[in-house]
Amino acid sequence: MSLSFPKEKIKILLLENIHESAVENFKADGFEVEKLSSSLSEKDLLARAKDIHILGIRSKTQIPASFFESAKKLLSIGCFCIGTNQVDLEAAKKSGVPVFNAPYSNTRSVAEMVIAEIIMLSRRLGDRNNELHQGIWKKDSKNAFEVRGKTLGIIGYGNIGTQVGVLAESLGLKVLFFDILTKMPIGNSRAMESLEALLGASDFVTLHVPETDSTKDLMNSTTLRQMKKGAFLINASRGSVVDLKALAMEIESGHLAGCAVDVYPEEPLSNTTQFQSELQKLPNVILTPHIGGSTEEAQENIGKEVSDFLLRFINRGETSLAVNFPKADLVDRKESHRILNVHQNVPGVLADINAIISSLGANIQGQQLSTDSEIGYLIMDVDKNLSDQVKDQISKLSTSIKTRILY
Repeated sequence: MSLSFPKEKIKILLLENIHESAVENFKADGFEVEKLSSSLSEKDLLARAKDIHILGIRSKTQIPASFFESAKKLLSIGCFCIGTNQVDLEAAKKSGVPVFNAPYSNTRSVAEMVIAEIIMLSRRLGDRNNELHQGIWKKDSKNAFEVRGKTLGIIGYGNIGTQVGVLAESLGLKVLFFDILTKMPIGNSRAMESLEALLGASDFVTLHVPETDSTKDLMNSTTLRQMKKGAFLINASRGSVVDLKALAMEIESGHLAGCAVDVYPEEPLSNTTQFQSELQKLPNVILTPHIGGSTEEAQENIGKEVSDFLLRFINRGETSLAVNFPKADLVDRKESHRILNVHQNVPGVLADINAIISSLGANIQGQQLSTDSEIGYLIMDVDKNLSDQVKDQISKLSTSIKTRILY
């Protein structure tokens, strides 16, 4: 298969020390890759924007709408993590840029860390560890409890939440969950009718929700007070979900017995930046630097998974796993050229495109159109001898956002 845009001319930039498995995957397919160990500032990223075809990031790099105004060659973005809130997905879509992520690859890593923190908080292992490092021997069973027989409340019963529930039950915990969507319970877990009901019944509460307007400060002074006295809060979801000042106050007052936090409203851009939080130096508080998914296994899986999605888009035009784009995947056909077209979703676009095909006397060997409320994404296989003319005329339509011959 001959690509009209030679692989050696496609520039792939990977930031934030994305796992080498992604680099190896791209190189095995014939692409050259530039990999940087850190994120780039908005200014430096904009300076690189005009030359990038594929951009890979993790959670630190911010991609605002202004980036797409400069990144005219950009074909796609890969978020080598679960979240995509660091990218302006709407601006990406309107620019004809599909965004891919890794919704499953670090599920086990996060779930295992949450279980470890439940036990550490219940036994106050963080405090005991710190004391021994200071030469203080404090052998005491007061306020140290087994987790068996206690109740875990899971807020957000998705991929990670369900895994946490399965592992928690194996330790003898009773599992409750609350989700805004109806979810089928796994094992003996039980859905709660409201957030307040879950908070009032749980000894441990763990958060596994996305960053949205509705989840901002979900755990605030009101909801934190609704938790049982002596309960524990764990947040490995998004930093915006918890009001840290309110959480610190509830721990200082003794209403909550401790917490474990892995994500923060504002996080350092590099490992050399000083970190500060209201939760520092409070008793039975475990603070970790956004490492829920940072295991060798998870990062290797993420690197492979997202690069696979990107390669399927680069080589075939497939968007079935994009988070912001109409889903399309057309079977490859020999003896044809593939045209990809992103356009405004208004009435008559497909009729205009088919009129062009008809006027040129071209033959469509395969065609798939997928739309959402704003854009349409068309994959079309046409005769090789007329593909350039078809592409040029489709590009001139006022409704076209991005058109190219893939091969």
